[in-house]
Amino acid sequence: MAVIPADMDLCRLTMDGFAELLAGKRPVVVIVPVGAVEPHGPHLSLGTDIMISRGAAIRACERIKAHGLTPLIAPEVSYGVTECAAAFKGAVSVSAEALQNFLRSVVEGLLANGVAHVCLVNNHLEPGHVSAVQSALEGIESSRASVASPIDKRWARTLSGEFKSGACHAGCYETSIMLATEPDFVSDTERLKLPHVPVSLSEKLGQGVTDFVEMGLADAYAGSPADATAAHGDEQLDKLATMISTVIVESMDHS
Repeated sequence: MAVIPADMDLCRLTMDGFAELLAGKRPVVVIVPVGAVEPHGPHLSLGTDIMISRGAAIRACERIKAHGLTPLIAPEVSYGVTECAAAFKGAVSVSAEALQNFLRSVVEGLLANGVAHVCLVNNHLEPGHVSAVQSALEGIESSRASVASPIDKRWARTLSGEFKSGACHAGCYETSIMLATEPDFVSDTERLKLPHVPVSLSEKLGQGVTDFVEMGLADAYAGSPADATAAHGDEQLDKLATMISTVIVESMDHS
């Protein structure tokens, strides 16, 4: 599993070490990776979304440092609203209310410690989950907290054609990112024999279909896992890292 560099890992700090960073000249920003425990086909880990959020957060830190900030990565929030995949083993869903309240408490707790900004990095894009993540920040000044997620059209248009098509659950897009950041959690034996599934989740959700099986995802994936490459995943991770750093810097600049 990708290891957070020691100087960016909130959990490695002692209370005195954390206090020293907070008292320094560089504002401290904390990134909280958010995802879900959810089926991602026969070839990817149940923790794919959280691993993507963590991998992107790690890659974003050097970009954030370049803006005179001190980035730290907090423990991830690994459970989310996961109703679409309920027909498959491995879907562990929490209520939107519980997620919203938990995330808000985490953000408020970090801000109370004196960090300058908290960014929730979310790569689980089920509508109920996305809404809960965004709602967790209601009433908090945007200069102090933000959400970075490719569901935002500004960032979605920078990503792969498969992602923009909506046929991207455990397909080439996510499988490529996992090959780049967490290759041990990808089964090449399985993914290379999987056929292309041309189902757009975004279109189906727009039609009111909220169940993977009803959408046509018989094996809990859409898109083309067999076409995935680590090089493509590196490209997508770079774009996600740019998303995170830009959201943080722009939010803080608007203070």
